[in-house]
Amino acid sequence: MTADPPGGRKAVAVWCIGVAVYFVAVIFRTSLGVAGLEAADRFHVNASALSTFSLLQLLVYAGMQVPVGLMVDRLGTKKVLTLGAVLFTAGQLGFALSPSYGTALAARALLGCGDAMTFISVLRLGTRWFPARRAPLMAQLAGLVGMAGNLVSTLVLAPVLHGLGWVPAFAGSAAAGLVVLVPLVLFLRDHPDGHGPAPVTRGGGGFVRRQIRESWREPGTRLGLWVHFTTQFPAMVFLLLWGMPFLVEAQGLSRTTAGALLTLVVAANMVFGLVYGQLIGRRPAARLPLALGTVGITALLWGSVLAYPGPRAPMWLLVTLCVVLGTCGPASMIGFDFARPANPAERQGTASGITNMGGFLASMTTLLAVGVLLDATGDDYRIAFSSVFVLEALGVTRILRLRGPALSREHDRTAPAATAAAQQPGPADNPSPAGV
Repeated sequence: MTADPPGGRKAVAVWCIGVAVYFVAVIFRTSLGVAGLEAADRFHVNASALSTFSLLQLLVYAGMQVPVGLMVDRLGTKKVLTLGAVLFTAGQLGFALSPSYGTALAARALLGCGDAMTFISVLRLGTRWFPARRAPLMAQLAGLVGMAGNLVSTLVLAPVLHGLGWVPAFAGSAAAGLVVLVPLVLFLRDHPDGHGPAPVTRGGGGFVRRQIRESWREPGTRLGLWVHFTTQFPAMVFLLLWGMPFLVEAQGLSRTTAGALLTLVVAANMVFGLVYGQLIGRRPAARLPLALGTVGITALLWGSVLAYPGPRAPMWLLVTLCVVLGTCGPASMIGFDFARPANPAERQGTASGITNMGGFLASMTTLLAVGVLLDATGDDYRIAFSSVFVLEALGVTRILRLRGPALSREHDRTAPAATAAAQQPGPADNPSPAGV
């Protein structure tokens, strides 16, 4: 059995190169969120057409997860990250220069393809360069960097856009893709010497079917998908599209105050990411309680806001809701902590891709459901946002059904490794020569 990677400074340096690529991808992904009004004016479209940008990007991202996972397993991290960086840079530049709505949609789809290749690749770097006990923390740190990218698009890109205009802002930001591409090509390596995964058997379609079939067969992979499905979408739907209209139209807040509350969600996400990563790294048994607890407290706060007897919820309750929504991103990362130990190294990319689809499928479903219900009820946000509870209930039932088989198989797989590690001779049993 291959020993855990040693970690160390070189591992940190390589991981930082990969996570820098992901950071830029998130800036590009969220850049439209600060340019909605400008995009509507530039492409002469209404709100429905404008929302298609977000839905298309989520659709492409979710649809690419399993193919990207297969690519990571077959081609390696560096090749996939390099392709992703080229695609999302070209997409951002194309969006800057697009003369029409159709070409802008195509550019966002291209950006979505490149963006989809980054996160799974960064997860793979974490598992190949750091010891297994560090994997939950590295995954949470990667998510934290993604949230930092979201903040950059809000705090940096928005002022540039308003000060210099559309083309300078978006074309200038595209240069960041070229900046991260250079160290990626020159210095990133898939794994440290002596810690490569087992060779992957080639075989065209047979390889694809085998990877997907064997990954899906593991209860831990399916549990990871449903944990990701159930925990991620409430915050993503709020941040990506419906949070601002809800806070302004239903709660009567100014755009400035609503924007501050959205920023609070992002900041809380970053703080809770560190907390969850440390807890899970030290106590793996905390994974399921944290995931289910996050779902429960999120449902409780949403229910409290929507059922508040007055026409508008008080500010303290809205602030509490936004802080709690900040736990959704870190909780969704727990899904990967179930899928990771359920699959060998040569299937990590595929398993991560399957897991990562969960939250984005839930987000797309809820984005559409809220919009349809708003139209059907005359903008009744209480009814529209009640769709959140339906998906949460579905996800919790699947989690509860899969937790027994998944945890049992994980214990059977990891118990022999833990016993072997405990039987390794310690320093007192195998003293080193003096001076070594």
